[in-house]
Amino acid sequence: MLTKKDLSNPQNAARALWGGIVFSLVFTFLIWWANPLLDRFVLDPGDGTGIFYDWQLLSPTIWSHLTSWGLYAIHQVILWSLIYYAQNSVQKYSKGLHPVNLWALGVNAVFAVLHFIQTHIWYDGLAQDVSSFTSQGSVILMLCAILVMENKRRGMFFGAKAPFSERVISFARKYHGYLFSWAIVYTFWFHPMVGTPGHLAGFFYMFLLMLQGSLFLTRIHVNKGWMLVQEVTVLVHGTMVAIFQGAELWQMFAFGFGAMFVITQMHGLNLSRLTRWLIGSGYAVAAIIVYHSNWARLNEIIRIPFIEYLVAFLIAGIVAFGFWIKERFHPKTQTTSMQPGIGDD
Repeated sequence: MLTKKDLSNPQNAARALWGGIVFSLVFTFLIWWANPLLDRFVLDPGDGTGIFYDWQLLSPTIWSHLTSWGLYAIHQVILWSLIYYAQNSVQKYSKGLHPVNLWALGVNAVFAVLHFIQTHIWYDGLAQDVSSFTSQGSVILMLCAILVMENKRRGMFFGAKAPFSERVISFARKYHGYLFSWAIVYTFWFHPMVGTPGHLAGFFYMFLLMLQGSLFLTRIHVNKGWMLVQEVTVLVHGTMVAIFQGAELWQMFAFGFGAMFVITQMHGLNLSRLTRWLIGSGYAVAAIIVYHSNWARLNEIIRIPFIEYLVAFLIAGIVAFGFWIKERFHPKTQTTSMQPGIGDD
């Protein structure tokens, strides 16, 4: 049995990271392998609008509702409780692991298995009751909150910082764990564990995000390269989903999220100016090659960045407005003092 001293060994954090990645790959393979067993379920053919979520039962049951929402709620509350405990009882960062990290890893692994079982018995996820836009929106909200949190370190536009106050960024860092946990767990339970290429890429991405969320208050959690993987993987996922669905939108996802990397994300990697110019030039050349026969669609590449930056500024504005309201009605309350949060360093 590992003691706290054993867990503090940096090698254990590395083992947890790589073990989690292997688990993610193996479980994604399991979803693909077991997919033919789901052929017995009769799915709703939809309304042909393209908005309808295709992977839901034609005749859902009370148990498909209860199991998906019930297991989601339990999963969510447990993770929020672990985050609260870590913030208030652990607080310190470690080069290794804390016992609470093992709990978080174990909880996510158990609920991955439960979701797999739930899919193969009752099939439906949360999608039977809510719009697909809620799942997509939760992930977008998470990515936009990251822009706010990382503004001080890498800036917002080509290294230039957005005018966010220190307390807004500190607030985002302190409480982002609750928001991110909701976005990840909600999206995880939204989809049944089916084996389409888009679902496989999505579940692998969710597994990586849950792994990252389980390693709070460790140095790996704030490793720049590993954090970037969480942001950039959405480019691969979004592009793959668009390609395999046959939609002519893969360019929007590939170049939209690619623009986020060129404009913001790569500026936190300590790359040389020459390297950044080469990456930016390569991106521009690729966009010209892809869009040269249809310049009218070139505006696609700005849609995702426009939405993400707009939402990031809205998040910062709402937090700042909240502080203003608090000071107006409770002027003696100290709002600048923040305890370290999950992800704060």
